[in-house]
Amino acid sequence: MKPGVKLPEVTFRTRVRDESVGGPNPFRWEDRSTSDYFAGKRVILFSLPGAFTPTCSTYQLPGFEKGFDEFRKLGIDEIYCMSVNDAFVMNRWAQSQELAHVKVIPDGSGEFTRRVGMLVAKDNLGFGMRSWRYAAIINDGVIEAWFEEPGRCDNHAEDPYGESSPETLLGYLKESQGVAA
Repeated sequence: MKPGVKLPEVTFRTRVRDESVGGPNPFRWEDRSTSDYFAGKRVILFSLPGAFTPTCSTYQLPGFEKGFDEFRKLGIDEIYCMSVNDAFVMNRWAQSQELAHVKVIPDGSGEFTRRVGMLVAKDNLGFGMRSWRYAAIINDGVIEAWFEEPGRCDNHAEDPYGESSPETLLGYLKESQGVAA
């Protein structure tokens, strides 16, 4: 992927809280499209190998959550975290991380991730097919800036992290707007 490319239109199977469902698990299925998430907004999308994994849970997701207000001041409307995990896992991870700002997107089948060219095998870790770590600034469904970790390949022995970090995106936004770092 690269700047100027429109995101692929896919459907995400999400679970949303709905008290009218009642019972101990008041959630219902809700299909959301790429357009539902990205149309008419300037957002950060970051994707990672898996919910509850160490780098994702310790650095990347918490960093975007903590930096939300600063990103908003730099023109970002929403921050989305995507992973090739199902809606149940993503919702539980969001709850465990006590997210107030970052929203999670479940790409359970990996369709979006495959269509943006970031689906890789992680069988060496017992993960199966997952996302390579990346981040992007998306403006009205079109990639404005792309940040991909180096070395993308199947069964990579390491999990590089830095290019898709909140600090890197914050630096890019500040520089592009002429704000002192």
